[in-house]
Parts: sequence; structure tokens; C-alpha cells
Amino acid sequence: MTTLIICLFIAALLPFIAKIPVAIAMHKLNGYNNNHPRAQQAELTGFGARALAAHQNAFESLAIFAPSILLAISTHNTGTFIEQLAITHVVARVLYNITYLLNISTVRSLIWAVGTISSFTIIYQCI
Repeated sequence: MTTLIICLFIAALLPFIAKIPVAIAMHKLNGYNNNHPRAQQAELTGFGARALAAHQNAFESLAIFAPSILLAISTHNTGTFIEQLAITHVVARVLYNITYLLNISTVRSLIWAVGTISSFTIIYQCI
């Protein structure tokens, strides 16, 4: 169960870590506008726009992964296979962010599928 909690903790941190490249891109775009950051983010292009999309997608992914882990813990489905799926999800999310920043779209989409399928498989294993 500790592995699942660690994976959940890392997954919860990832959106905030993914914000770092966004903040850097915003800073390069006339300085970081803390008064209207969303308006400034809408102006990002290229790397900055990809960084923002990766950041937002990290939150979207967490909305599927967190409940799957909590379901596994609450139903006592915390075996090795569930742990491997959770680790797979976290690794996929890290790779997803990297491929998004590097603009490798096809690989990124495949990695997204691996992470998403991992989360839904955890839920399925709890049925």
C-alpha cells in the first residue's frame, strides 16, 4: 500500500512541477504577470503553449488516477499488479510531460494512452 500512496503523492506533485516550464515561458514573455497570469498564458506560443498544455493535462490525469488509487486502497486491492499499474501511470506521466515539451506528438499520445489505461485498469481490478 505504501507504493500506492507514494505514487499518488508523486502524481499530485506533477501538475505543480509541470508549472515550472510555464512560469519560465511566462517570464520570457515580458516578465511574469502575476496580476493576470491566465491572460498572459493565453498569449504563449511554441514551447510555452506546450508547457501550459502539459501542465493542464497533468491535472486532468490526476482526476482519473487519484480516485483509482483511493478505490484500490479502500477495497484492499493493493497487490503487486495494482502497484505496477500505479508505477506505470506515474512513469508515463513524467514521460508524457517530457515528450510534450519536446514536441514529440505521436509518442506523447501513445504514452498518454498507457497512463490512462493504467488508471482505468486499476479501477477495473477493483470490481
